[in-house]
Amino acid sequence: MADAVESVLEQWHRECPDLDFTPIAVVGRIMRLSRLWDKEIKDFLAEHGLEPGEFDILSTLRRSGEPYELTAKTFLKSSLVTTGAITLRVDRMAAKDLVTRVPDAIDRRSVKIRLTPNGLEVIDRILPLHLANEARLLHGLDLEDRRRLAATLAAVLESHGDTPAR
Repeated sequence: MADAVESVLEQWHRECPDLDFTPIAVVGRIMRLSRLWDKEIKDFLAEHGLEPGEFDILSTLRRSGEPYELTAKTFLKSSLVTTGAITLRVDRMAAKDLVTRVPDAIDRRSVKIRLTPNGLEVIDRILPLHLANEARLLHGLDLEDRRRLAATLAAVLESHGDTPAR
């Protein structure tokens, strides 16, 4: 059984047989998966009272290790959002008692964002469920297929300069 992109490719090959449509075979599928998975993940997180950006901040703070705090500048380096977006997100999360702002003891101009005990409980409770949900999204691939796909996608990202923030 063919996927939706295969149908598009067949139409293009019929209409323009002299062109190479192999990029659509890859890029089209990645974009389609992105839209499908984005909705699935948003719906899952909404069931737990979170938005994707909030989950991103919680998980970033959690994986940073104790005391589970980072500066807003650190978040900006590792994300594609603006300072204003981080500020709004942190404001909403502080109102939900998920994070708090802590003055930096060394640089008085800087503020750190820290997980609250409630925020730590939320991320520790939701993270295993989130991972199970993402595994569900990959149910059509065995472990070796997942590893190969991850390596291929990593190579594509690296070729576009997507490297760890420093």
